[in-house]
Amino acid sequence: MSVPTPVPLDLAAIRARHTTLLLQLLWERDRARVDIARDLGMSRSAISSIVSELIGVGLVQEGNTRGSGRAGRRATLLSLNARAAALLAIDLGASHVRMDLMDLRCRTLASRTVPHEVISGPARTYHLLLRLADAVQREANIPASRVALAGVGVPGPVDYDTGRVIHPPNMPGWDGEPVRAALRERLGLEVLVDNDANLGAQAEARFGPHRGVPDLIYVKAATGIGAGVLLGGRLHRGVRGGAGEIGHISINEQGPVGRSGNPGSLESYAAAQVLVATAEARRAAGAPTSLSGPVTLPALVRHAETDPLARELWEDAGHHLGVAISTALNLFNPTAVVIGGRMAEAGPVLLNAVRTSALSRTMQINAERTRIDLSTLGAEAGVLGAGAMMLDQLLTPLGLPHLYSVSRTSMAAVHANGSRGPPSPTPVTTEPVPI
Repeated sequence: MSVPTPVPLDLAAIRARHTTLLLQLLWERDRARVDIARDLGMSRSAISSIVSELIGVGLVQEGNTRGSGRAGRRATLLSLNARAAALLAIDLGASHVRMDLMDLRCRTLASRTVPHEVISGPARTYHLLLRLADAVQREANIPASRVALAGVGVPGPVDYDTGRVIHPPNMPGWDGEPVRAALRERLGLEVLVDNDANLGAQAEARFGPHRGVPDLIYVKAATGIGAGVLLGGRLHRGVRGGAGEIGHISINEQGPVGRSGNPGSLESYAAAQVLVATAEARRAAGAPTSLSGPVTLPALVRHAETDPLARELWEDAGHHLGVAISTALNLFNPTAVVIGGRMAEAGPVLLNAVRTSALSRTMQINAERTRIDLSTLGAEAGVLGAGAMMLDQLLTPLGLPHLYSVSRTSMAAVHANGSRGPPSPTPVTTEPVPI
């Protein structure tokens, strides 16, 4: 009997994996070498070797000391150098663009938010994004060479592997658009692209009240309605990236045809533009209301609790959302469902209707331990989700060489400027501004 030839260990791959695990620990909080050795189950010497390498490329810094619990011994705390590289986070909505330049902890260094209709097409959108990128980099005094990645959320289905938009119902003129390749050429950066609801799920899992929850569904309710689905701590995109299109589930097969062409889809009942059109039609027909015409979504949000017509519409929308969410609960049995997007601003009147509708239609085993909440991240969800997507790429063995390269560039720039270092973070601009 032949003896199988032993497969040699890939020591470089093992070290890269341990390095990324160490960086992920430091992303969460400062730690001493002894803490890291314990958490990763490695020897102090192995940890010290990796730490020395990370300090050498500028990704880790030594800081304060703390008592170790033994007389005369103090431990030096290590911290992630969040300014070692920058991230360019782009939230492309149906009617706005927000771009933030962030550090590695996804803290904003500079930001721009401007009105923009995505239906104006790719060419005008790319032109605007280039201007915004120049504006935030100038404001933060960070050149493109120190930006590790750009991450983009778009309001439509995305083939994640190629960064190409696929038949987006709410983005006419974008079908087949290679967003990743187009922006990579224009920005001179590596680019990641995903659906905005997927990024919302990643933002909630990393930064929201349910951070760390492995099974979570994020529902973004705005011009379109989509869902990001986290299962076992991993984003479930499906075979091409189209998982989570909850807005196109038929909740009434005899109902009206929505943008997707499906009869009775959720979006045909509960999308933002449908609510506005329904409110205006009912107001014009004499429904009791204090709203003046033409009715707008901000007006419906402001008067959600006080105006009878607005309240009725939000309760109806919550009911329809709940019907679709109950399907997701019965399929995936998540710990939490988080509702975000502009419609979530309606607050408790929407949330209570969603909970009543969803939980009454869900099997007990799938309902009794599940929370349904409104997002607390607000307008930050899109850029934070893009930041989380970029971190998930960089803090891996595949992303590590690129992160090292950018960090070395940043460290060289700091040394060239003497001891001044990079500028302090600047105030965030959240209102539309000239660029």
